[in-house]
Amino acid sequence: MFENLEEVKKHYEEIMHNLTIPEVVSDISQYKKLILEQTSLEPIYKAYLAFRKAEQSEEEALSLLDNEKDKEILEMAKEELQQAKEDQERLTKEIQLLLLPKDENDDKNIVMEIRGGAGGEEAALFAGSLYRMYTSYAEKRGWKTELVSFNETGLGGLKEVVFIVDGHGAYSRLKYESGVHRVQRVPETESGGRIHTSTATVAVMPEVEDVQVEINPADVRMEVFRSSGAGGQHINKTSSAVRLIHEPTGLVAECQEERSQVQNREKAMRLLRARLYEIELEKQQSENAAEKRSQLGTGDRSEKIRTYNFPQGRVTDHRIKLTLYNIDAVLSGDLDLLIDPLITEDQAEKLARLEEKN
Repeated sequence: MFENLEEVKKHYEEIMHNLTIPEVVSDISQYKKLILEQTSLEPIYKAYLAFRKAEQSEEEALSLLDNEKDKEILEMAKEELQQAKEDQERLTKEIQLLLLPKDENDDKNIVMEIRGGAGGEEAALFAGSLYRMYTSYAEKRGWKTELVSFNETGLGGLKEVVFIVDGHGAYSRLKYESGVHRVQRVPETESGGRIHTSTATVAVMPEVEDVQVEINPADVRMEVFRSSGAGGQHINKTSSAVRLIHEPTGLVAECQEERSQVQNREKAMRLLRARLYEIELEKQQSENAAEKRSQLGTGDRSEKIRTYNFPQGRVTDHRIKLTLYNIDAVLSGDLDLLIDPLITEDQAEKLARLEEKN
């Protein structure tokens, strides 16, 4: 496992040196590229240095045990030897995780779609709760959110909402949210106090650059219309809202949240690009169905992944059979309570597959 880590160490230190060269610092493109690479390699570099230090501590402790006669020093050497071995074991696991093949989309922004599912108005209200949960989570992590499309119901629920989460690593954490979310509660519209079950569907797509998804302009038909209903933030009398139809696939992307037609078209194109990229990803994943079934992060939209039970204050993630009794905290944006265990489980599965291959 450690065969190439000396090369990683050497490369990291070379990057750090290059970041001190004025010519490199003044070249914004090269500087950004080096910073991203440095950020990516830093955890492995630090873990490897710590491992080497633990190895050195083990050697020193063994030397003392072989040559020392003083009982107190021998006892101290035994403790240091035990600590050094424990540190090496812990750091070996940490480095194994860091060396796992990385999802090429993990560092990207995301486009997220939330749609009310089964349950009528209650499903739309639940979709609104999920939207607030994700925007609160993004705010806690210092990420920005941008609305693309927002379709409200008369009672304040959401038929659907599409928004962009702009933040380094957004996809690496939120990709686990794709799928069907189920809620069990007494609806505000229910006078009899009966518990209803409703659903909302969440889709998470990595945002991609135009160089990754090439769209022929001739394949895209654009329609313009006025922002209307509760969904438009800036309802006006001009036809500033934009709908893009990708003729070869029939995919539709629209935006009416900006004041200008140009801005709406740009956001709609970002959404269309993400949807086309998602189709390509699904094709690739279907080529290896077994691997897809074992990956938590692939998030099939039709799969029921989580249940929010209000009467018992309970949230259950069905993929890892995790149940928490702090529904208010989760819906307030403390999603790491669920996401961290999901990442841990995903990494454990990947390590197991890697060990099977080896």
